[in-house]
Amino acid sequence: MSEKSNMSRRSFLKATGGAASASVITGTAAGQETTTQEDGDGGASGTLNLINTGTMSTLDPIKATDTASGRVIQQMFDALMNYPDGAIEVQTQLAKGYERSDDFTTYTFNLKQGAQFHGDFGEVTAQDFIYSWERLAASDNSRRAYFILDSIGVQHETDSEGNYKPGTLAVEAVDDYTLRVSLEEPFHATLPILAYTSFAALPEGVVGDIQGYDGEMQYQTFATENPVGAGPFQFETWQSNDQAEVSRFPNYHGQTAQVEAVNWRIIEDDNAIYTYAMNRNADYFPIPTPFYDPNKVTVENTDDKGRETGTYGPVRNGATVNYLGVATINAFYIGFNTAQVDKPARQAAAYVMNQQQVIEQIFKGRGQAAYHFTPPNIYPGGPDAYTQHAEQNYPYGYNQTQIQQARQVMEDAGYGPNNQYEFTFTIYSGSDTWNQTAQLLRDQLASAHISMNIESAPFSTLLQRGREGNLQAYSLGWVMDWPAPDNFLQLLNPPQTDTSKDAPISYVNWSGTQAAKQATQAYQKVQNNTAPTDEAEQARNEAYIQIEEANWEDVVFLPVYHETDERFWYQNVDISKFGAAGPSRQMYNTTSIN
Repeated sequence: MSEKSNMSRRSFLKATGGAASASVITGTAAGQETTTQEDGDGGASGTLNLINTGTMSTLDPIKATDTASGRVIQQMFDALMNYPDGAIEVQTQLAKGYERSDDFTTYTFNLKQGAQFHGDFGEVTAQDFIYSWERLAASDNSRRAYFILDSIGVQHETDSEGNYKPGTLAVEAVDDYTLRVSLEEPFHATLPILAYTSFAALPEGVVGDIQGYDGEMQYQTFATENPVGAGPFQFETWQSNDQAEVSRFPNYHGQTAQVEAVNWRIIEDDNAIYTYAMNRNADYFPIPTPFYDPNKVTVENTDDKGRETGTYGPVRNGATVNYLGVATINAFYIGFNTAQVDKPARQAAAYVMNQQQVIEQIFKGRGQAAYHFTPPNIYPGGPDAYTQHAEQNYPYGYNQTQIQQARQVMEDAGYGPNNQYEFTFTIYSGSDTWNQTAQLLRDQLASAHISMNIESAPFSTLLQRGREGNLQAYSLGWVMDWPAPDNFLQLLNPPQTDTSKDAPISYVNWSGTQAAKQATQAYQKVQNNTAPTDEAEQARNEAYIQIEEANWEDVVFLPVYHETDERFWYQNVDISKFGAAGPSRQMYNTTSIN
């Protein structure tokens, strides 16, 4: 969820003396050489009807930073690797296999032969990946340049100001079906990050937003009217704030889609979402929390990954529907602009916030109380270590509301009944649960000499204001790009939180304190230990906890909850369970309508 910068963060942080940026944890596919794709006859019929609960912004894989756009992009664009059904164990997709050098700095991918782009754009070759990744690094439309320049750290050159020098990525087409990638240093999660759709293949020259290409079509046409990928579905329509639809691509290189089309109705209002689903207009859908009753869930099975399946109902239309609940990798939080909200007020908010109360009373148990920004399922040592560290060390009361401590910290700062501190908390529009959370926080802080105002803003507006440093406190969530603590904790790397810079990854302006220094040094330790070795992993794990504890000290992010993703569907749908990467990473070519 970051904006684009052509500056390598390694170069930027070397120039400024700050810590380096994100790297990621090893995926379980390391060492796999091949994966098998089965052909299907594509003979099934019907449209899979879904609900997209957010506003879509683009269909360009390198520009999309929102989940709503990503859900549709995932169906149309294939990459070298993939999270099958949203599982975090990556498999090959457009790659047939790969080799890795002994020093972990060179990856050679063998591409599938015969994989076709949509339309008349022909076969996918290594040159298409070179073009696509150059767009990721160099295009003004890219908001994920740091993925390739920094997170993976593909070798490249920079200019005197540290900006990426176009055309210098160390990505080579050995031949039409062999792609060689050279990294600046060993990186412990190359394959998982390559499963992200920002790395998907586009036809070479389809748009002309990088040097050397005029473009087969105008950029806006590609991003809104004619996106071209090599996925199992091809684009049909996108009507902003109304609907989007893709149709079966009969020449797909893998399993041909079992449905003719997938349609998403774009709905953000909770009541409208529920009504649309209850009228059986959606086959597979969420149930907004205001309409959710945990007593209607019957769990019949829990698999070895902790995914719960069963039934839910009866719902409003009398049906009993299928149920799936998955503890996906995410964190939802309150962010504080430290340049505008003083530390005592941030600490007071942490003292009064009882995360367990919020989960039970507002979110109806649909998740887990958050005390770290790193989700439990990727926390060093796992969920038990997460809980133990929080129970023993969280300084603001584990499963407690501590109004007296909040009042005391504000009085120590000089505030009182006739001298109240004031700040504004901005939540994204349409979220009834965040509105209730904000009201609870406001009422509790009123007893601690704080007047907290609540305002709402459309999601895109909130992000833009955040990038501009024009928020005091805000509600947001982070859903994994890849399954790693540092994919989350990069948001708490102080040099990347400066809203005066081109591309802040979070909007908190964290600097100038001992805790900020601790977090910066800890993230540098992460960056200095990127190798896929046990020793380096141990060093990273120690640094992750140091960052979490630094955040506790300054309350830059106030973690609130880790969401359990739940989906419901009628009996006519046959769909696989999604994994911890979440439903937005699931592809629907194996789904069928009976």
